[in-house]
Amino acid sequence: MAQWDEKSVAEELLACEAERRDREPFTDEWPELDVDTAYRIQDANLEKRLARGEKLIGVKLGLTSEAKQKRMGVYAPFVAWLTDDMVMEIGAPVPQAKLIHPRIEPEIVFIMKDRLEGPGVTRESAMAAVGSIRGGAEVIDSRYRNFRFKAGDVIADNASSGAFVMGDEDFAVEDVDLLAEKVEVHSDGELQHTGTGEDVQGHPGEALALAANDLARRGLAIEPGMIVLTGGITDAVFSPPNSRTEVKFSTLGEFTIDGGDEPAN
Repeated sequence: MAQWDEKSVAEELLACEAERRDREPFTDEWPELDVDTAYRIQDANLEKRLARGEKLIGVKLGLTSEAKQKRMGVYAPFVAWLTDDMVMEIGAPVPQAKLIHPRIEPEIVFIMKDRLEGPGVTRESAMAAVGSIRGGAEVIDSRYRNFRFKAGDVIADNASSGAFVMGDEDFAVEDVDLLAEKVEVHSDGELQHTGTGEDVQGHPGEALALAANDLARRGLAIEPGMIVLTGGITDAVFSPPNSRTEVKFSTLGEFTIDGGDEPAN
């Protein structure tokens, strides 16, 4: 049995990502991998990403909807990092050559105009710091086999980060009823999931406040211009090569994500 610590877990996660290799969760062998330890691993790997030339552009939330919590068996939301290496342009295919087993989930996206620093951030103060809203989708991936993990595993793994795409139209905060904003997710022409903004912590602004308050525990804040993915509104759908996923918002637009080609061996 391997003897894991923060340094070796961080290195193994980046190696799995680079090699498109999944593994069993670390908590099977290292049950002491708790939330605080996992965030230190997450932050250490962010520093490595920045050192190799990536730029920090925002934060993402994971497991903010009841559907996602039930699906994954982890009943608490958490925060992770977005870098420019994770950006997909509208119309671009899923980068299968970089990912292991991608899944797509719809997201309400905030673009920040003001700095948001906890503790004590409320939904109201969080929404006052938002500059605009977009529809989006995250292409989640996991370094864990069959997406099986506990909270410490997935936090260390940067909340199953892979790639993400945003619509190209900005909407003013006052022009979107976030509670009622509906989304449909179609896979290869068949409706798979529906949800509304209310499914994200009761209101996406609550997810934003949660992120700011959680980051404050680590002495961090959400900065102006950052992108915030507020968490999957519905459960995710697999996006294998040659598939087609359509994400249709009632106000925030719609887009299609092509599954792309089989990666070369």
